[in-house]
Amino acid sequence: MIRDTETLQILLDSLRQFVGEVLIPRENEVAETDMIPEDIVERMREMGLFGLTLPEEFGGLGVTMEEEVNIAFELGRTSPAFRSYIGTNNGIGSIGILLDGTPEQKHNYLPKLASGKLLSAFCLTEPDAGSDAASLKTTALRNGEHYILNGTKRFITNAPHAGIYTVMARTNPEIKGAGGISAFIVERGTPGVSLGKPDHKMGHKGAHTCDVIFENAQVPASQLIGGIEGVGFKTAMKVLDKGRLHIAALSIGAAQRMLDDALGYALERKQFGKPIAEFQLIQAMLADSKAEIYAARCMVLDAARLRDNGHNVSTEASCAKMFSTEMCGRVADRCVQIHGGAGYVSEYAIERFYRDVRLFRIYEGTTQIQQLVIAKNMIRDAQR
Repeated sequence: MIRDTETLQILLDSLRQFVGEVLIPRENEVAETDMIPEDIVERMREMGLFGLTLPEEFGGLGVTMEEEVNIAFELGRTSPAFRSYIGTNNGIGSIGILLDGTPEQKHNYLPKLASGKLLSAFCLTEPDAGSDAASLKTTALRNGEHYILNGTKRFITNAPHAGIYTVMARTNPEIKGAGGISAFIVERGTPGVSLGKPDHKMGHKGAHTCDVIFENAQVPASQLIGGIEGVGFKTAMKVLDKGRLHIAALSIGAAQRMLDDALGYALERKQFGKPIAEFQLIQAMLADSKAEIYAARCMVLDAARLRDNGHNVSTEASCAKMFSTEMCGRVADRCVQIHGGAGYVSEYAIERFYRDVRLFRIYEGTTQIQQLVIAKNMIRDAQR
């Protein structure tokens, strides 16, 4: 739900201006240097972008899910690296603490995350545990007032810069499934915690990932999220449900940016004595993209409103994530085609976006995982 339309519109207008006047003009710089300039990071801190989803009592803006997806529509219009840098503090790196953390954990970490003075990372994926997150092998064994962590986490967003890591580890080796998993807040610099070399990715230059390695890392028992063992996987799933709507909205913003660029190109590019936008086969690709973006936008807004109203949106979030990210991939392909040969060179943003948006169909649960979630929920509901 939107709490105050006027206030939200002011925020969106400010964000739209920031994206258009600051972020988009510096996309190439980020792509070439593989770094987000510090002056932009500072501007994002000043605008409160690191604490969008965190409650006001912790220094955040406390946006609702509907407000968050509207913000993501705007952020999606520029390089995903910018959103990725603030994304963990607003999502997977903080929401677990917010939902299930002890009062002490919340008051210690959330204000620092909201201000952007502290960056977070979410450590779930492992070399042998991706879609099958319940099979993770990282262990956390109790030893007096500490837990001893051992294992490796892979593809961890913002790991090279993070000050804290939300780590999923198996505290009960006797339980092989999700019930043996607990969640911990591990601080950077903890003895036994090290980082692997930065990953070289297909896209998302400026958004950094790497392995996080635990070798007999001693973590105080007070860092167990919520102080309860065995509920870490449930915490992770709560986080991912919300994140799927966010990624869906981000995909819609990216698709809109690509379509806007393609339409602009089609109006300027001439062949056979007229703009290619006048060719019906070009118009078909533009129209199909417009319709799919509109459908995805309606789906995401509906699911966000349902979540704000207290409904379980596991199915709707998976539907939105699956449809929106797949839609974004189709729009990217059409927009490269509209650009023709120009779409294959880095002079135009579509070449970079074509690579960047491919990840949307993988993280926060692959398209295939979303299909399984949707189908299992359908079968369960039918059998009640």
